Amino acid sequence: MCLTGLLFLLGGSAVAYALVEEPNPNEAAVQQNNVYYWKGGSRMVAAGSDTNRQRIGLDEMPTHLQNAVIAAENDTFRTDRGISVKGMARAVVNMATGGETQGGSTITQQYVKNMFLTQDQTIKRKFQELFISLKLGDPEDKDKVLEGYLNTSWFGRNANGIQAAAQAYYYKDAADLDASESAFLAALLKGEGTLNPDYGPKQEKAARERWAWILDRQVEVGLMDASERAKYTADKFPMPKPQKPATGLEGQKGYMVNLANSFVKSELGITDKQLGMGGYQIYTTFEKEKVDALDKVVKRVLKKNLDPKNREVDNHIQVGGASVVPGDGAIAAVYGGENYFKHFTNNADYTGVQVGSTYKPFVLAAALDKGVLDPNGPGPDEQPDDMRTPVSLKSIYNGDNKIKLYEYDHKTYWQNEDGEQWLQPNDGDESYGPVDLREAMQFSINTPFIQLGMDVGLKEVKNAAVAAGLRDDQSMASLTPTFSLGTSAPSAIRLANAYGTFAKSGEKVEPYSVLKVKYNGDVKYKHETKKERAFPADVADTVTDALRTVVEEGTGSVAKEANLGRPAAGKTGTTDDNKSAWFAGYTPQLSTTVGMWRVDSTAKSQEFLSMNGVAGLDSIHGASFPAEIWTEYMKIALKGEPVVQFPVPQPIGDVVYGPGQSPEPEPEPSETESESPTPEPSASPTKKPGKDPKPSPSAGETCGIFGCVDTGGSGNGGTTDGGTTTDGTTTGGTTTDGGTTDGTTTDGSTTTGGNGNGNGNGGLFSGGGG
Repeated sequence: MCLTGLLFLLGGSAVAYALVEEPNPNEAAVQQNNVYYWKGGSRMVAAGSDTNRQRIGLDEMPTHLQNAVIAAENDTFRTDRGISVKGMARAVVNMATGGETQGGSTITQQYVKNMFLTQDQTIKRKFQELFISLKLGDPEDKDKVLEGYLNTSWFGRNANGIQAAAQAYYYKDAADLDASESAFLAALLKGEGTLNPDYGPKQEKAARERWAWILDRQVEVGLMDASERAKYTADKFPMPKPQKPATGLEGQKGYMVNLANSFVKSELGITDKQLGMGGYQIYTTFEKEKVDALDKVVKRVLKKNLDPKNREVDNHIQVGGASVVPGDGAIAAVYGGENYFKHFTNNADYTGVQVGSTYKPFVLAAALDKGVLDPNGPGPDEQPDDMRTPVSLKSIYNGDNKIKLYEYDHKTYWQNEDGEQWLQPNDGDESYGPVDLREAMQFSINTPFIQLGMDVGLKEVKNAAVAAGLRDDQSMASLTPTFSLGTSAPSAIRLANAYGTFAKSGEKVEPYSVLKVKYNGDVKYKHETKKERAFPADVADTVTDALRTVVEEGTGSVAKEANLGRPAAGKTGTTDDNKSAWFAGYTPQLSTTVGMWRVDSTAKSQEFLSMNGVAGLDSIHGASFPAEIWTEYMKIALKGEPVVQFPVPQPIGDVVYGPGQSPEPEPEPSETESESPTPEPSASPTKKPGKDPKPSPSAGETCGIFGCVDTGGSGNGGTTDGGTTTDGTTTGGTTTDGGTTDGTTTDGSTTTGGNGNGNGNGGLFSGGGG
């Protein structure tokens, strides 16, 4: 039957043919997965739609694959007009008489059915198939048709399209299929249910026969040399690899995919719907070994210490963690929660958990870089930079418990809006006497840092935090005195990246989760790291030097070099009422943050709960489980990496004295004694073992900020030779008015901040993204 006869049979005409236009594709036909890759290129997961499909170009389909399909399905494909006249006529007649409806389709017709039409076996659908196929039958459309056909065909094992099939049956990309594997996958196009060895010996026998026939057929139609065919003997049948169990976003994968999706949408300017239609190949920064290590260490530490069945307070514990590469910003690992399907919120990217004393390095950075205000000069907003004095680590501040807080002028006591003065507690209500800033950081003493923040100006403290890499958004607390003690709530990712700025000697980068994005094989995005100078190198290196002391001799000694096997710097943090605990630290190669808190995610009213009593302990500090997790993880994450030393900072800043502090008088040299330098004030805490406390200066022993100046370096070591104190790192207070108004009142006009075991009010901040 000729084409004209078929048109007459169908009631069509040349006019009808001319009026037919190629329709838009079915949404289901173009829907596909997005594929996510680990750093290094190995496949992480395919996700994004219910359809397991990844479209690829014909140039990614080997010639021997194309030939196998053409030989098996439609050997005249390259020369025909896109339809089988006899097959179409037979199908239409059979449908009209109630007979068998199958048979007679060319590759072009099958493509039209997959791409534009339904699978219904009706005369109307066959009529549409005919005219669209004729429109697509021109020689110049052949490559388009073959590519579309192989991208829309069903291969079994939940694989739509040849790329998904290659992964499902041979764990490889379609581009890497050999001629034998290609022949097997081409066989599945005839009917996966009867030709898939997964279903039993009968189907395997049929698959072997069809595979051999396709190889022979290629020789018959001139698409394969006989010598090539001879290589594929029966004993070399390409048996598919075992079917993998269905995998998706379980474990940490869901958290990483969400991070990558957010990044891609932002960088490419696409919508959720556009991304959801799939077709993207997303190459992430996540390193599988590090992600697996962090996940295992967190779960091991929690399992070892928690007993939720027998200890109610051990329930609802949450951990968030992240690793970022200093100087690059690549997010190497995250711990978002127990399992994406059990805990949807990504704890690594969550903003809302106050970070406590891990904020103190930003106070120190501001003091080293911008300096303290001249107490005799104009206010913080009006005072020019040249009136400020950058400090050194040898600067002395009062470390006693519950001391009154001064304004920058060292004369006026700070008062809240109710006219109450502020009495800042230390962890455990301990008093330390005069301490230098190194020791104040080493033992995380609150009173020196809350006063230093006032002396520098809270805006400059905030500016330093933002310069390091924190965001000035809803996670940033209001500028009341306790701001310096960590009432802000950045994500673990952001905090790790900000600490990475110190690790990289003051060079700031933005954290990122995606290296490259392709869309259907075409590169749409490639990451380029942009660097900027946040702090002078000596400022950042001096902060690192102080944080080295924290790790070697202070509250973070769990992570000391003897345990980790390499030098590290870090800071502990714990908040008011023991509602969160943190450890943030770094080596030159990797910056990692671990936070721990307690919140019942199923409760109607979401609020942070105290961790007092968790694991049978009185309280949880940053130096306990967070530091333990950090240390054990970093050992694994850095295994095999060279041991790199931190830069030695050059001496910077002047020795300044906080309110009520002054240098000790210089002794008169005798005629027989050699002259000795002025001794440094003792920096011994009153509760430190093996040390005799020095009396605190009286209130009248004040010294102007420029009255006693000495240029001093920061050195590389600590200043103590006794044992360490408790690992508490935190402070009291609230985020809104500088102090809780229901605290202990003295002299009718002062108020204490919390219980001395925290930095803020532990309130739940809203917000997402880190």
